[in-house]
Amino acid sequence: MSAEPISPARRHSGPLPGRSHQLRYLISIIALVIAAAAVVFLTMAWDNPLPFGTEGFWIISKMRVSALGVIAVVAVAQSVATIAFQTVTNNRILTPSILGFESLYRVIQTGMVFLLGAAGVTFLSGQLQFVLQVLIMVIFACLLYGFLLTGKRADLHVTLLVGLVLGGGLASLSTFMQRLLDPAEFDLLLARQIASVGNADVGKLGLAIPAVVVCSVVLYALSGRLNVLALGRDTAVNLGLHHQRFTILVLVLVAILVSVSTALIGPMTFFGFLVAMLTYQLADTYDHKLLFPMGALLAFVVFGGAYFVLKHVFPAEGSVSIIIELVGGIAFLVYILRKGRLA
Repeated sequence: MSAEPISPARRHSGPLPGRSHQLRYLISIIALVIAAAAVVFLTMAWDNPLPFGTEGFWIISKMRVSALGVIAVVAVAQSVATIAFQTVTNNRILTPSILGFESLYRVIQTGMVFLLGAAGVTFLSGQLQFVLQVLIMVIFACLLYGFLLTGKRADLHVTLLVGLVLGGGLASLSTFMQRLLDPAEFDLLLARQIASVGNADVGKLGLAIPAVVVCSVVLYALSGRLNVLALGRDTAVNLGLHHQRFTILVLVLVAILVSVSTALIGPMTFFGFLVAMLTYQLADTYDHKLLFPMGALLAFVVFGGAYFVLKHVFPAEGSVSIIIELVGGIAFLVYILRKGRLA
């Protein structure tokens, strides 16, 4: 007996090939939107001493909007940057931190305190200093890409290894300077080097938001090319993509996103990996037009939810990044042990 022919109406190809995939993605997005709205409402309304709807209630709520703004900027920057970076490297366990951004950030912070003492912490505050820190990290990344990704011997893996070595060297330099600091100065520096929403300067959002929005929109517009890039270098070149030029462009955009996030609240090594891994599991698609929105929503829910719980339920606001990094690190180890290889 011959097999029953498949009706043309049932045939479908694309990033979400079947109705079950489409329904799953839609339900996931709706659930994340509801969860994000709940995080926003609870953060603004929880433990608010004034009655809901009164003028005083909204004044207090507006004061909490700044924290939500910081969380949203970091969530979008980290999620979009990590997903794009893993696509470029064709490796789902790597994060942009491997290029040494966080080590460079620590050297900048430590160097200022080492040279200026306690006044160095004040010197690092303000919009101009924020721009300078971002520029230093982006220039560092661009020099790395320009030197190692151009020419006949261009090799992305060599670039990653060099970035890893430079990051280790910068971390050692930072540790050396920290050992020479006065204990009081070291305490001030340590508080700055732990990622915390409370450490973020709200005045920097006016610069951080446009930078993150522009880079994220550009990467979203390049989703089709990122889908092609995910097929591998040879396939992408055969399909007409200028692999080297496009790779450098994406890495520069990733560098800006990670630099802005790091300069705003501090280093977060495994947050991006945790969000990207969960995004791949929930979205179950290759299309970056679907991955980026889900990743941003998921990052906001994870970061915002952790912030709310540790600020209003448990008195441990400064431990938000530590707990997220701990969970992300455990997820990283479990992922490697289950997969059995570094790819």
